[in-house]
Amino acid sequence: MPKGKGPQGKRITLKVAKNAVRVLFNGRRRLELSKMGIAVFPKCLLELADVEEIDLSRNMLRKIPNIIEKFQNLMWLDLHSNQIDELPAEIGTLQNLTYLNLCNNKLTTKGLPEELTHLKNLRTLNLGLNCLETIPTTLGALRELIELGLFDNSLTIIPKSVKKLPKLERLNVKRNPLPEFAKEDEPIDTVKRIESLYLVEKKDLCNSCLQMCQGERDELHKLEDITPGPSDKPSFPSLTTPNSTAMDNQEEWRMKDENLENIPGHSTDDVS
Repeated sequence: MPKGKGPQGKRITLKVAKNAVRVLFNGRRRLELSKMGIAVFPKCLLELADVEEIDLSRNMLRKIPNIIEKFQNLMWLDLHSNQIDELPAEIGTLQNLTYLNLCNNKLTTKGLPEELTHLKNLRTLNLGLNCLETIPTTLGALRELIELGLFDNSLTIIPKSVKKLPKLERLNVKRNPLPEFAKEDEPIDTVKRIESLYLVEKKDLCNSCLQMCQGERDELHKLEDITPGPSDKPSFPSLTTPNSTAMDNQEEWRMKDENLENIPGHSTDDVS
């Protein structure tokens, strides 16, 4: 690799991109290019600038070019788990955008352009797992915002203009160095997953996501230890043995059944 140059990543051709377009149940067209090893935003995507949704998550993108302004039909943009450290001012031209996921990148406060507040129709914004030390007060201009993820950053304060957004229902500020008095006023840990549930293998998760999942699992186990519940061992009073613990040697079971059938008045079909 030449000195001073970053990873080139996988080259995406127009043919590959066209084959990656999916039509959703709601009629929208989604360009799915997740986990493709892309390091540079493919210019060939301009030929598909009329799509409504783009998934470029889990790649190696460092920059989003200003040509993003060409995607004026875009309503849904997923860029999570890349290496993006700043957004172009042109992202503010995407007036139809309602969903923007920037989780698990390298965004700093300086990397958030003021034009981000021009996204007047934005309802979901995920900025979790970045390098944010402050949140611009101007985000209070996003009056349609319902969900805001700010978890796993370096925030010490949440602007009142953001906390008092009129339609904000879910605000996640977990694992930020917020003062205790501020935490009491925050609706912490209220972000709920409303998207589809996906199962992934551990090897497909980045270190940060894996640690987060393991941490949440540990917290759940702590709650299970504290909360009394019924016995882990199920009771099957009307059965000789539960099906889940039946003997592996089926031949032995059949021999027992045959012996029971030879006993007068006994039938192996009886359960009670």
